[in-house]
Amino acid sequence: MAVTRLKPLYDKIGNLKGYVDKYTGEEYGFPVIIGRKRNPYAKGWVMNSQEAMVILAKDKDIKGETHRVLWFIGGILDFENWVQLSVTEIAEELELKRPNVSRAIKLLEEKEIIIRGPKVGRSYAFMLNPDFGWKGKVKNLDEYRKERENQENRERTQKNLKVVELSKKDQIIQAIKQGKVNIEKLYDLLHDEDEE
Repeated sequence: MAVTRLKPLYDKIGNLKGYVDKYTGEEYGFPVIIGRKRNPYAKGWVMNSQEAMVILAKDKDIKGETHRVLWFIGGILDFENWVQLSVTEIAEELELKRPNVSRAIKLLEEKEIIIRGPKVGRSYAFMLNPDFGWKGKVKNLDEYRKERENQENRERTQKNLKVVELSKKDQIIQAIKQGKVNIEKLYDLLHDEDEE
């Protein structure tokens, strides 16, 4: 739309309230010019779960050096929560002994705060558990959580199926132990199990 088509539009008492298209009569408000968003954080940022922060603060197993390693990993995260840095490099950066860094990483892995990824070169990649924090697009976090939930549902379903299988075997064993073995019923149970 060419600016020459627009003319000022005033209200009854003479205040400018917008613009009107001279040819169509269509009314417009005021144009707004939006500048480029400024990142208030110089190099990067990470979203953190407040609940996770409380969990970390209350966990008595996570002490000084482990906190330092965790904060360092959080500070160098790449997008999608991945970080690739050797234990030696972390130890040098934090001026800690290598075994102490290894212990800290092992503890963070056991508590599922960081997740071990694939081996790249001589060291492993690690991922900050997205339940604790996230660096990247929220859309990708949502996709990650959905995929993780689907995986957990699949694992839960497989576990439930194993429980059902065990319960049939338990029924057979219990019937034999009690001396209440009905051959036809035993055959039916075994036959049902074979069909599954």
